[in-house]
Amino acid sequence: MDFSLTSDQQNIRDAVLKHCAQFTPEYWLEHDRDGVFPAEFFQSMAEGGWIGVAMPAEYGGAGLGITEAALMMQAVAESGAGMTGASAIHLPVFGLQPVVLFGTDEQRQRMLPPVISGEDRTCFAVTEPNVGLNTTELKTRAERCEGGYNVSGEKIWITGAQNANKMLLLARTTPLDQVKRKTDGLSLFYTDLDRAKIEVRLIHKMGRHAIDSNMLFIENLFVPEADRIGGEGDGFKIILHGLNPERVLIAAEAVGIGRAAIDRAARYARERIVFNRPIGMNQGIQHPLAKCWAQLEAANLMVMKAATLFDKGQDCGVEANAGKYLAGEFAFEACHTAMLTLGGMGYAQEYHVERLMREVMIPRIAPVSPHMILNFLAEKVLDLPKSY
Repeated sequence: MDFSLTSDQQNIRDAVLKHCAQFTPEYWLEHDRDGVFPAEFFQSMAEGGWIGVAMPAEYGGAGLGITEAALMMQAVAESGAGMTGASAIHLPVFGLQPVVLFGTDEQRQRMLPPVISGEDRTCFAVTEPNVGLNTTELKTRAERCEGGYNVSGEKIWITGAQNANKMLLLARTTPLDQVKRKTDGLSLFYTDLDRAKIEVRLIHKMGRHAIDSNMLFIENLFVPEADRIGGEGDGFKIILHGLNPERVLIAAEAVGIGRAAIDRAARYARERIVFNRPIGMNQGIQHPLAKCWAQLEAANLMVMKAATLFDKGQDCGVEANAGKYLAGEFAFEACHTAMLTLGGMGYAQEYHVERLMREVMIPRIAPVSPHMILNFLAEKVLDLPKSY
């Protein structure tokens, strides 16, 4: 049992932190204010080969694991980029795993290299209004037509659709009342985001303004059969393979945000003089920060355990969900504690803690709520009756 990073893993962390240092906190604050996508950061990560860290080498990736991807994404968030920086590259890093695992060689050759190089920008079009996490109730329909499918429906909370030219789309190809199991009849596609057939409507939100969230209104979109990933009706089974790595990466990013907040708070506590002494001498300041550090490091151990199990091909559902829960909760507490440490200045944008506080809400809520994770753990670990 070894909890230390390998030399290669430590080099990845150090290299990413060094790379991200050129993008100052002021860079991220400016993009948060104007809501403009951080294209310079995205392109630099693509040119550095980081976007393909977990993609197969034969298609231009680095061929590494989710563990290395998690270390990279954590370092991005920890650098001060927060969820804005992490979300700018999050989906390309892991989102096309369905294509890697279930696509044909022709599809992998056609779809993966443009994403790895940064030429294609993609979004993940799964969630829908009034459906939430009950994915089997998706209403978007993909009906057979000559050469492919005709798709109509609505999607919500689709990250990056303002700039995307591709999308990973889940739609129902067989009506729910005609399948034996609710999980049957859903199909997955990776296809063009055709704006002549899709209205992309921006959702104004609390934080992470530079990375857009949207509603999609899809009407009579033609999707070629060659863009279907895996068999017709197998879409739900396919996306399940991406849930655990997604939780791992989101959790790693949350830990990174929490670390960034605690680092800023500790620095402020060392420098802020009140009553002729640094406020960091006061246990009322020390203890909450120390507690947050311990909680974040404990969460990180669970996250990295989940990543290691995934890379070994072992079941990691419990660990991935537990890691995501712990990281989301403890990162939120870390950001809140950092704001309290800075007092009034924690509310000022120039100190950047309030931006981290707004952005940390994302990994706490998404892609699955803490309450649903507790439901899952109660059922899978404690053998309690299913509650939903």
